[in-house]
Amino acid sequence: MLTLVVLFLSALATLFIAFLKKPVVTLFTSVTGLVLTGVVLMYQWTNGVDILTSYEGVYFDVYATFFSLAAIGFTLLVILSGYGQFKLNLEYTGDFMALLMFSLLGAMLMVSFQNLFVFFLGLEILSIPIYVMAGSNKEDSFSSEAALKYFITGAFATGTLLFGIAWMYGATGSFNLNEIGEALSNNTNSMAYLGLILIMSAFLFKIGAAPFHFWSPDVYDGSPAPVTGYMATVIKLGAFGAFVKLFGHTFYGMSDFWMPALTFLAIMTMFIGNLSAIRQDRFKRFLAYSSISHIGYTLITLIALSDNSTYNAWFYLTSYGFATIALITIQIVVNDKEDRIEAFKGLGRSNPLIGIVAVVSLLALAGVPPLMGFFGKYIVFVDAIAQHPLLIVIALINSSIGIYYYLRIVIIFLSKSEEETTEKFVPSFLQSAVMLICLIGLLFGGVFLMM
Repeated sequence: MLTLVVLFLSALATLFIAFLKKPVVTLFTSVTGLVLTGVVLMYQWTNGVDILTSYEGVYFDVYATFFSLAAIGFTLLVILSGYGQFKLNLEYTGDFMALLMFSLLGAMLMVSFQNLFVFFLGLEILSIPIYVMAGSNKEDSFSSEAALKYFITGAFATGTLLFGIAWMYGATGSFNLNEIGEALSNNTNSMAYLGLILIMSAFLFKIGAAPFHFWSPDVYDGSPAPVTGYMATVIKLGAFGAFVKLFGHTFYGMSDFWMPALTFLAIMTMFIGNLSAIRQDRFKRFLAYSSISHIGYTLITLIALSDNSTYNAWFYLTSYGFATIALITIQIVVNDKEDRIEAFKGLGRSNPLIGIVAVVSLLALAGVPPLMGFFGKYIVFVDAIAQHPLLIVIALINSSIGIYYYLRIVIIFLSKSEEETTEKFVPSFLQSAVMLICLIGLLFGGVFLMM
């Protein structure tokens, strides 16, 4: 609990310090707050000490700690990469950073909750700031459209989730995860099945899995680039962490009911994401469909239902997060108003750092060894192949499709521009630092975590 209090006070301090209209001070406050939150979380985990332990609705076990640390790190990288955009409007610089930090608070609640009430609270804290952030570019009508679509579809998903929680409470008489698990293991009735279907539908919407993915391309495309990067990484970490906690543990006794449906939806998600990504000529829409396909791969960790499922999901989403944030940072640097993939043509030749980071990130997403993305796919596939060989064959086919369109983008980066001179885009110091951190993570993270 102390970690959450520190993060909340840091976000609040960022919000009020922004009144000074000194972006550097605001950035320092937010970065310091995020680092302090991570330090407190690590201290609590290593020492098993928490000053505020009286509330049983939140508990940071080893996996909640891992997911939270990754979310804190990705939020920090997004703020650093997007700082150049945030400071353009002094009136809202602090608002942008504080809203991301408040949303992070929701993500951390979603991976540490012990009852469904806290889970719902975390989901709303996670989502509401992003509804605002998606529409923060007031000069772009696509941004307003993205915010409206995300808000409306998110409201329907929230309503569906509440109905599901209500039915599950009616079936078990409790909001507590352990009590729900015990009740379902002793007796499962039609109310529990209906509640499970509704809860799973809401989860699939939040993570952007088919057939609940339709909001994703438009929202990614219309939102400012830093917000897109945040949605693709931190929100997915929080939502998937909660997904694994509920379905891998609390609803484990009903796996015979939900696993066949989830297997079918994982296959659908992989095919829809990969086949749709081939046709994209706008970069953020391309990342949206790429994100959908990777959610399909990540769902395999839940279908495998092994002792390593939670760690495998964390590992995969972390590798995906490094690659996505690196690519989003490059998009921010280029800042093409039409968001064309063709705008990156020749960039690898004229800007070596950007070229190297882009190529490594795209190859990591494709699962090329020895990058972290390869190890992520490897541990997911190996863990599931014994029980679900056909599913892994389908996943490998989809990976082959992914290699095709990722290499297409790599070729665009490395090809010679048709223009006589390619504009020399110069990333800021913070953006260069973010790209280097992501590059190091992708190059050495897989080997380090597999040791």
